[in-house]
Amino acid sequence: MAYWLLKTEPSTYSYEDLERETQTRWDGVKNPTALQHIRTMKPGDQAVIYHSGDVRAAIGSADVVTEPYRDPNGDSDKWTVVDLKVSRRLPQPVSLADIKANPAFADSPLVRISRLSVVPLTPEQFSVLAG
Repeated sequence: MAYWLLKTEPSTYSYEDLERETQTRWDGVKNPTALQHIRTMKPGDQAVIYHSGDVRAAIGSADVVTEPYRDPNGDSDKWTVVDLKVSRRLPQPVSLADIKANPAFADSPLVRISRLSVVPLTPEQFSVLAG
């Protein structure tokens, strides 16, 4: 099993939207590195959903439920998606400031490459965020 952090602008798609829908296609990723990460996802992998923009905090968790597949609405064969199922809302959002202050994230792409929308997490990092 692998662990991921998936960033989303809450005005575009929020964790509340995922809770309401219970399952969604995670699309809209265009960065080549982020797409490489999506292509390695497997059913059973776990993800933390992180709100970017003004919020900047981990909000909840989700499970990857499909193998990666070509985005049926994409304009390129390179665009890859997975389906996610809601897991649980975090008891408290974990702010970016708290993440940066935690030594477990010192080498994390979340801190080093802030624009990357799909970030691998170590089991320890996932545990810190999702409990």
